[in-house]
Amino acid sequence: MASARRAQQSSARRAYRARVDQYKRSWNILRQNTLALVGIGILVGMAFTAIYALTQPIPWYQLTLYCASNQSNGSASDCLTSLPSVCTYPAGSLPPHPGCYQTPSAYPSVIPPTITWNPPSAGPLPFGSLTLEGGLPYFYNTFQGLLRGSDWSLMFSVTIVGAGALIGLVLGGLSGYFGGVLDEVIMRLTDTFLAVPGLLLIIVFITAIQFSVHSLFGLDETETLILILIIGFVITWWPFYTRVVRGLVLVVREQKYVESARASGARTGRILRRHILPNSLYPVWIQFALDVGTVPLGIGAINFLGFQILPTVDFPEWGAITALSAMDVTNYLTTCQLPSGCIIPWWQLLFPGLMLTLFALSVNFLGDGLRDALDPRLRR
Repeated sequence: MASARRAQQSSARRAYRARVDQYKRSWNILRQNTLALVGIGILVGMAFTAIYALTQPIPWYQLTLYCASNQSNGSASDCLTSLPSVCTYPAGSLPPHPGCYQTPSAYPSVIPPTITWNPPSAGPLPFGSLTLEGGLPYFYNTFQGLLRGSDWSLMFSVTIVGAGALIGLVLGGLSGYFGGVLDEVIMRLTDTFLAVPGLLLIIVFITAIQFSVHSLFGLDETETLILILIIGFVITWWPFYTRVVRGLVLVVREQKYVESARASGARTGRILRRHILPNSLYPVWIQFALDVGTVPLGIGAINFLGFQILPTVDFPEWGAITALSAMDVTNYLTTCQLPSGCIIPWWQLLFPGLMLTLFALSVNFLGDGLRDALDPRLRR
């Protein structure tokens, strides 16, 4: 008994060292990929930004709405007393006092990017303002929106794709390993979901659910709608992972080490847990890294199509902010008259779009690096 136990412990140690060596080889290949390291650096920076955003004393689900009190045209009287007021003045005139922002005439809320730190109510506006409508005095701080949206964007992306990958891993593993009737049922269900365009399926699901469900699991309305949003995206992600994992399991289950485990009397759960699923994970990890960057794009597309999926259109998520920026710029340009001194608010499209682009590029760089690092042919 003692010798058998020692042999088992020695085998476990050898397997552990082999797995550690495998991780080291994968890391050595990954760190030689410059673009993958750039992607990791961007994602780490975004993660620290999200952690910093969580410490900010602002509402957790919306941005702060400011009012541009243009002293020259008397728009201060249009501001709600409950909103923080920010001093603005039209182009071509002198500032009423220090710390005021220059804006186009008749458009006091269209504030270009500035490095001024003086107005304490709005803070710095290095990315300019995000306006509701050009002629109204209300606006958001684009910098605050991108900062506060980092935690929500990363949380949505990782949660949605992670949940879809986990469901696909379980269903694909069961379908590929057992086959038969179970395989037919799971695959036909998967084909049904894949036959419907993902964006359309999300819109139909959210529209059908959000007006009939007001509270789930003791959550308030905002938290419930956020949960519905996550579920709506998950149901479009798991079918693809299910089909990918099933194909991998069909190959892995015929390997010699699986047959040896089955011949030695190992139970089905152990074979799946220790041999089948671990050796089917690497392509899933790669696809996971590539899919994470597409979630904010999907959220922005739904918002841009006019489907308000959350209680407030100013929900601080990068995709929603980008869609809101595009709609606001369109509204502003349709109402703005060139003789009044209006300008094109390029910053409302550039900075949110740039944030989405950096996020999508970083995860794609990382996904390409993982594909090379986890390829068994390159690890030899």
